[in-house]
Amino acid sequence: IGLFLISIQLFAQKPAFEVVPLGIKGGVDEANLSAYLVAPINTRDYICLDAGTINAGIEKAIANKIFNVPASEVLRKYIKGYCISHAHLDHVSGLIINSPADSSKTVYATKKCMEMMEKHYFNGETWANFGDEGPGFQLKKYHFQTLDIGEETKIKNTAMTVKAFPLSHVNPFESTAFLIQNGNDANLYLEDTGPDSVEKSNHLSELWKVISPLVQQKKLKGIFIEVSFPNEQPDSSLFGHLTPNHLMKELHKLEDLTGKGTLKNFKIIITHLKPPTQNIVKIKEQLQKGNDLGVKIIYPEQGKRFEL
Repeated sequence: IGLFLISIQLFAQKPAFEVVPLGIKGGVDEANLSAYLVAPINTRDYICLDAGTINAGIEKAIANKIFNVPASEVLRKYIKGYCISHAHLDHVSGLIINSPADSSKTVYATKKCMEMMEKHYFNGETWANFGDEGPGFQLKKYHFQTLDIGEETKIKNTAMTVKAFPLSHVNPFESTAFLIQNGNDANLYLEDTGPDSVEKSNHLSELWKVISPLVQQKKLKGIFIEVSFPNEQPDSSLFGHLTPNHLMKELHKLEDLTGKGTLKNFKIIITHLKPPTQNIVKIKEQLQKGNDLGVKIIYPEQGKRFEL
């Protein structure tokens, strides 16, 4: 029985996903903006969650010996598609700039986000329309696939699926959370979002309800979530972002649903840290000090692989 229990524990802890961050910051450093490659463990079938920085991140990963093929091959063959949370430039500029060198694949986004990308970027004027929808001459390299909220969609050429959920990023402007699933395993990616209390929204509360059973069943391997500013930032100047205090309040709301102690050692991957450096240092200190739930806080580094 002892050996059986040990094997069950080992099995339960087995990682399900490989993550290679291509960009991690929330501004200023244009060579290091939000983009995360996620694949089922032991595969090279990556979905790219947001696409602020692509090539510079791939080059960093190659320098770190994560990939042993040229950057062009990672771009064209390893990245199977893109999930774009919202159309702000720090989340899409890598996709736009690298599109001439890319291969045919699918771009997944909600209707509002897709319409913004078609209208403002891939429109035949500010940039060639590499898609199969929207204005201008359609080059049809990318298939623009609109995600319906809460509906499971297969990510082409991978074993994964995605479900999109709305976030509030300066209400009424929307961002998106993506629930990425591979069989029984899942991870949740939230990009730019303000707290419900400031946004006068219930998007985060509704999202916590959806994912709480996955936390209880230990199927959710981790949550990517932004913290852009230190606690000193006034609510009136958050611009649809989180502080350490607001993040912890939101995680307490999740724990209220999942049960006391269920978030102990649960992986929270902090994204979108905004320079300057002294602010990032402060954010990390405040997160550590305010972590009364005992979550495992992970700070991703550009071009450095980790597992979930």
